[in-house]
Amino acid sequence: MVRKTPRKATRKTAGKAAGKAGLARNPLVLALAAVAAVFAIGFGVSLVTESGSKPAVQVAAPARPVQPAVSAPAPVPQPPPSPVAVKAPSPVEPVVPTPPPIVRPDPAMGAEEEEVAAPPPVAPSPAPLPTTLAMLPPPAPPAHPPVQPPAGNAALWRKNAVPVTVPAGKPVIAIVIDDMGLDRRRAARMAALPGPLTLSWLPYARDLPAQARAARANGHELMLHMPMEPSVKADPGPEALLVSLDRGEVLRRFRAALDSFDGYVGVNNHMGSRFTADRAALAPVLAELHRRGLLWLDSRTTPKSAGIGLAQELKMPFAGRDIFLDNTAQVAAVRAQLAKVEQVAKRQGYGIAIGHPHDATIEALASWVPDVQKRGFVLVPVSAVVRAHHAGG
Repeated sequence: MVRKTPRKATRKTAGKAAGKAGLARNPLVLALAAVAAVFAIGFGVSLVTESGSKPAVQVAAPARPVQPAVSAPAPVPQPPPSPVAVKAPSPVEPVVPTPPPIVRPDPAMGAEEEEVAAPPPVAPSPAPLPTTLAMLPPPAPPAHPPVQPPAGNAALWRKNAVPVTVPAGKPVIAIVIDDMGLDRRRAARMAALPGPLTLSWLPYARDLPAQARAARANGHELMLHMPMEPSVKADPGPEALLVSLDRGEVLRRFRAALDSFDGYVGVNNHMGSRFTADRAALAPVLAELHRRGLLWLDSRTTPKSAGIGLAQELKMPFAGRDIFLDNTAQVAAVRAQLAKVEQVAKRQGYGIAIGHPHDATIEALASWVPDVQKRGFVLVPVSAVVRAHHAGG
């Protein structure tokens, strides 16, 4: 019995050692033991922390005990993606090439062509940038504000008008002769015809005051024939009004022309198919005319002229040409145009024709003027037509 006792003890010790060796060889058991140890440590720390202060971060046991507790805090210190990262990247920028509708108007194009060329504004897209672009005003021509009549209208056109008496119910005809003063011989022949005619003088003619006074003494009415920019390649003359000039230079040139002589009733345009079609360029010219108390006769060298509309807004005296007499400078052609003027006068009660001091025009008028009253018409200066039919203000 004394010998059996140590043998049993040795077997028990050997079993315990073998069990420990088995545990050491099994990794699953080791992992579970490690997790249990970590859990115990974390539970202990949480108890200590709760007794001191409130925890700032979640250090407590992870949702899955299999994952190490150290990896859980990694996303916590990093703040969520900044709003700058959410900034609209490129979806807005592809819309920038949308500006086909926002066409830059060609400066060489006329006002109506610009309006036709510019398509209607595109419906705003949900993105903010296209909406902003659609609201931008077009660069080219800005909207023109209504013209306000200037003060100080002295009605000078009435003071300088040739007085005439028109029987009731009689159609009247006014003959306006442009380009007076350059060819002095032909201008003198035209002024020698019986009248009253309306003679329109270029401001750069030589000895203009003397020529104009002689014509007025012969019973004719006077006008200023103001050079303005045409739409074709032609020279309107020195100090012409051009659309490329600023408002100050336009008024400087126009006032110099208005001061070149006196005794006239108003102004009509020499050439000017481009200038009169530009409402913004023509507006200060008519405002200056109205301020001085003068009338406007639109030669209508273009159907796009803004002259009549502006004169109506200003409530100033105005008229417009009906017939050109001598586009073909032959006596028979001029007589045919004079017959057209008579037809216009019968239809609307008056007719205004514009001619030039050509030999054919002088000859045709020389035979037409004495007989026109026999056919039931009254030859009048242009101021009489304005006073009876287009006087404003």
